[in-house]
Amino acid sequence: MFGIVPKRLWSKTYPCDEDNMCTWAMRSLLIEDRDRKILIDTGIGDKQDERFRSHFYPHGSTAVESLKSVGVNSEEITDVILTHLHFDHVGGALYFDKNAKSLPTYANATYWTGEEQYDWAYNPNEREKASFLKENFVPLKEEGRLKLIGTEKDSFQFSDSISMKFYFGHTHGMIVPTIHLPEQQIIYCADLLASSAHLGAPYVMAFDIEPLKSIDEKMEMLSHAYETKSILAMEHDYYNEAFTLLLNEKGKYEAVPCLL
Repeated sequence: MFGIVPKRLWSKTYPCDEDNMCTWAMRSLLIEDRDRKILIDTGIGDKQDERFRSHFYPHGSTAVESLKSVGVNSEEITDVILTHLHFDHVGGALYFDKNAKSLPTYANATYWTGEEQYDWAYNPNEREKASFLKENFVPLKEEGRLKLIGTEKDSFQFSDSISMKFYFGHTHGMIVPTIHLPEQQIIYCADLLASSAHLGAPYVMAFDIEPLKSIDEKMEMLSHAYETKSILAMEHDYYNEAFTLLLNEKGKYEAVPCLL
């Protein structure tokens, strides 16, 4: 998760166990926008077998259970934005019924992802092949439930309140949505920024297909977030669901935790 950064450095800001394993979140974001209920990312789901799951020790609530805890049923979701198609972001988009048939978890929702990301995932490279599981996304396309957003431009206006920007360092065509509120904006960072412990420039994941591009994209986003006083919503940071930024006396970004 921290690439080439030595453990003695990253472990000061993000704890691990004796096997060097860290606890991470798979935090979806629910947006109520007029008559739409929009979910960003769906977590790992429960379709994969125990052997697959044993590598990651998943625990805690599913996205569906978390929605119920705030009074929202899965049938109420109108749109699901998939930032990218790695299994920990899209695994919960579909489920298997008792006859092992694949069905959309959000029965009434339109699913959205980047066109380039879909093509990239459907014909995966050797580096990412294990993260792109076709049972997580191909049925959505085959059933006409998935809309693909062109990435010819570097941004897309999803609605009056939500814009999207595309990034290419972690994986090709990853979506980072921004929610525009009357007095502030929220940037849902997906895997552009994994946690508050990744604020330093070299702190990018070994999963990234182009780490130097990841660094440039991340630092550009952080500069924009600082200048606009944006809230950064964390998908994977177990300890901080969101934070704003300040610059310390050394000119480095620090996180100021807040709630969404």
